[in-house]
Amino acid sequence: MSAKTAMKAGFIGLGRMGAAMAESLLRAGLELTVYNRTPEKAKPLAAKGAGLARKVEDACHGDAVITMLSDDSAVEDAVFGAGGVLQSLGRRAIHISMSTISAALSERLSAAHAAAGQRFVSAPVFGRPDMAAAGKLFIIASGPSDVLDACEPIFAAMGQNTIRMGGLPQDANIVKLSGNFIIASVIEALGEAMALIAKAGIDRQRYLEMLTSTLFTGPLFENYGKLIATQKFHPAAFSATLGEKDIRLALAAAETLRVPMPLASLLHDRLLTLIARSGERLDWSGLGQLAAEDAGLARHG
Repeated sequence: MSAKTAMKAGFIGLGRMGAAMAESLLRAGLELTVYNRTPEKAKPLAAKGAGLARKVEDACHGDAVITMLSDDSAVEDAVFGAGGVLQSLGRRAIHISMSTISAALSERLSAAHAAAGQRFVSAPVFGRPDMAAAGKLFIIASGPSDVLDACEPIFAAMGQNTIRMGGLPQDANIVKLSGNFIIASVIEALGEAMALIAKAGIDRQRYLEMLTSTLFTGPLFENYGKLIATQKFHPAAFSATLGEKDIRLALAAAETLRVPMPLASLLHDRLLTLIARSGERLDWSGLGQLAAEDAGLARHG
């Protein structure tokens, strides 16, 4: 059975990631209706076969609705607001939350959907917009196993691998936040290391080639290392403001669970400093720019 026959879905949130993810679903033959607060962003997908929703509720008449929004506040508005997902989704239909949100909100969503006779899973993703466009995301999914099974056609269209992390939706959110904490830690370490070698007059690119061919072979070091070495922090594939939000949410989960995360506290301060100095549109790899400036190196770009 094709994905188109098996499932009809809505997609809410067409930022750079969401639009690329929705396009992957259309490519796979899914019958898709899309909604974005700024309607202009939905038109390219309509040209490729998506239905256009004028309101959130118009995207909630299928078997599932996917939300891919920037933060807790945006998700709360879309789900709990008048005419939102909670009021509009049919019984037994599935809300797939793919946003990077707090564990606390994930728990609240799970309880609210259960009370309404709906189903809920959390499935945040690892990967930047180019991976989303290629359908190569890594999807971290948590929720009841039968509901995750029902979501497989959607996951398969958007990702190269779906990793199930448990029966509680908030488990996936904690895993996602912990992963972003590790990414931020790597970015900060690379930035500081490159500031050190650059201050000594050593070529950043040559240094990166050494790192990624010896000690740190992998896309995380290669991709972020290249951004820092070339100092290309615009346009943001993942903004410093989103990075700050994710580290803040990781710290909130850590506080609830009584887990000290001193490095996360440092990273949060570094991201706030970066935003205060350079604005909100910089990529979070701009932590490398911050390290260079702290070292007294000339700013580029």
